[in-house]
Amino acid sequence: MTLLTKDFDYHLPEDLIAARPLAERSASRMMVVHRASGLIEHRTFLDFPEFLKPDDLVVLNDTKVIPARVFSEDGKIELLCLDRLSPLEWRCLVRPGRKMKVGHTLKVAGITGTVSEVFENGDRLVRWDEWLDLDTHGHLALPHYMGREDELADRDRYQTVYAREEGAIAAPTAGLHFTPEVLASIPHDFLTLHVGVGTFRPVSAEVIADHVMHSERYVVSESTAQRINAAGRVVAIGTTVTRVLESLAIPGARIPPQGQRGETDIFIHPPYQFGVVGGLLTNFHLPQSTLIMLVSAFAGKELVLEAYRKAVEERYRFFSYGDCMLLV
Repeated sequence: MTLLTKDFDYHLPEDLIAARPLAERSASRMMVVHRASGLIEHRTFLDFPEFLKPDDLVVLNDTKVIPARVFSEDGKIELLCLDRLSPLEWRCLVRPGRKMKVGHTLKVAGITGTVSEVFENGDRLVRWDEWLDLDTHGHLALPHYMGREDELADRDRYQTVYAREEGAIAAPTAGLHFTPEVLASIPHDFLTLHVGVGTFRPVSAEVIADHVMHSERYVVSESTAQRINAAGRVVAIGTTVTRVLESLAIPGARIPPQGQRGETDIFIHPPYQFGVVGGLLTNFHLPQSTLIMLVSAFAGKELVLEAYRKAVEERYRFFSYGDCMLLV
């Protein structure tokens, strides 16, 4: 059966999009979807530990979001700093790109940047004449659906409490619900996947199998790999963790016991046989996105779309700062 992008559409009233976080991280609602029975429960995130078994391992993504969005002094050029290639060089997404040819310069806070290369996909290599401090001069690249610019409070809230490895453009949002207290109460470990700008790119292909997935860098340590392989069930916190683990799935174990680092462009959509992940906590995703396709592969398209319909009826909060869904 050929699946189309429009098969993963659903109606979402605009007022259910969470433009700001709740006052308390762990106060979110949590829809629980039981894959085997089709039962859908309405709980809160603080109930999450109740659904864990003694031999489960919860795996989280410890990437740290950087304030990667900067603007030229004249306000005409916007850059998204995607990857630091050297102390003074960044691979950047530039808007508008037509002006930024090789040799073109711009200034950010008195620091001059020069385009030294144009990559095949349109990204630019920008070399700065001195260190560009993104913490001082940058802004968070909040998702467009929030409909607002970043604020000082987002520096804390659009970041997990366990973030430590700098390099993400966007937050691994399923992890935003955790507090240090919840984390301390559950068996857990970390991997790293730096969430890139590709997470915002829509699926333009009519047939989902024709979509070309973006690539993102990951690291899984040897000790984490061994804990994953020894666990009774692996519960992934978010689609980023799921993509890493399923990229590494091998017969006879779960993932390579020595750990791994590399890049993944895995596109998980129905039909797909999961080799590692046995439980998934995730937020509610955009219609027709690769993320709702991944969740549909895990729990079945019809059940997931029914859960989304119920989420709209029950007025759950959607997307990055919204409520969450636990699929068991």
